[in-house]
This record gives sequence, C-alpha cells and structure tokens, in this order.
Amino acid sequence: MSLAALGPIGAVVAGVAAPASSSVSPAARTTAAGAQASSGDFGASLAGAVDNLQQLQSTSNQLAVQAVTGNLDDIHNATIAATRAQVTLELASTVRNKAVDAFNEIMRMQG
Repeated sequence: MSLAALGPIGAVVAGVAAPASSSVSPAARTTAAGAQASSGDFGASLAGAVDNLQQLQSTSNQLAVQAVTGNLDDIHNATIAATRAQVTLELASTVRNKAVDAFNEIMRMQG
C-alpha cells in the first residue's frame, strides 16, 4: 500500500498529490504537491487527515461488529478496512512523534 492510498495523511507525508478519486479538497492536493500555501491550508489538510483517520476507524469498527454478529457477507472487506485503519493510525503516530522530536531539537538549539 502506497502512502498516497492513505488519503490526506499519506499525501502530506509523502509530498505527493492524493489520488483524484479520494475525498481530498483541491487545496489540500495543492498543499500536498509542494506548492506554497498559507498556514490555514496546512491546518485544513491536517484536520482533513484526522477526519479521514476517524472515518477509516469507524468503518473498520462497523465491519468488525458485522463480522462478529454474522451479518457480514465478505470478510475480505473487514480485513482490508482494519488494515487500512491500523496502517493510517501508525503513520499518524509516527508523524506526530517526528514533529515532537523536531520541536524538541529546535528548543535545544542555542540562540
């Protein structure tokens, strides 16, 4: 799975535009492609990435409940949704950790 397939989070991290079929706004795709943007666009991209992560987790949870109750026809969809949610969460966690490390490194610099 490529980073672009993860939606806005993958697009921002990888520095590539998200696939055209995703629900990413054109402003977020422009930001992800490396064009200069105001801080509001970055905040919107970040908020969109978090919303996408929440949607993936919600879908995964719904399919897991359907699988447990026996209402799921294709377990393949539940497995894919769970894996996408897990990988996206790990990516978001890694990006957060790198941002905290960068902030701490900047704070250690002598002025």
